[in-house]
Amino acid sequence: MQQLKKYIAEFMGTGILVLFGCGAAVLTGDILLISLAFGLSIIVGAYTIGKISGCHVNPAVSLAMFINGKLSLKDFIGYVIAQIAGAFAGSGLLYAILSCTKLSTEHLGENGFEALSGTGISMVGAILVEIILTFVFIYVILNVTAKKEHSNIAGIIIALTLAFVHMVGIALTGTSVNPARSLAPAVLVGGEALKQVWVFIVAPLVGAAVAACTYKLLNASYDVEKPAKAKK
Repeated sequence: MQQLKKYIAEFMGTGILVLFGCGAAVLTGDILLISLAFGLSIIVGAYTIGKISGCHVNPAVSLAMFINGKLSLKDFIGYVIAQIAGAFAGSGLLYAILSCTKLSTEHLGENGFEALSGTGISMVGAILVEIILTFVFIYVILNVTAKKEHSNIAGIIIALTLAFVHMVGIALTGTSVNPARSLAPAVLVGGEALKQVWVFIVAPLVGAAVAACTYKLLNASYDVEKPAKAKK
């Protein structure tokens, strides 16, 4: 039952992230507002479902936690399934809402490169950008969640970091750093977005794996909680 609660929490959190983040992308088109929408979605999740599932809401985050031994294989699979389902729910709700307006449903905040990028970035460039942005995002998460004394501010730091990488990435690829967030809109939109979505699944996972390995190499020994010395 406890595991089911975690999966439901990841479903809800990812749905909120996609609905509000991609919703801001469709409705505003403003880089700052979109970045804040994704960041604020993390704050909402961190301080509601964080105590239940850790608020990964991202297969890349779950992969990094799995690599570092903070998530079992069973939970990793369950988290990813729940996150993908939540992303489809969020995209579906966004589509339904847009259908009730005069706005087009041709775009749901999908990611892309070349013709689908505002800057016309190449496929290789998109892969490089997504690996770098995801690396930075995941590396921060691993460091800020390593110690209990950071727990009160971890959600805010992670949210600000997500907004930070979006400010650079939106004009280039739309910013994925989250395979679930990219897959659902691409499937619903179809066409070229669906053909390109593999980049926004593979690159974030690579970036997450590199971040996890870098953390283990550089930071893990420093973040081990040392037992308190006994008073004489």
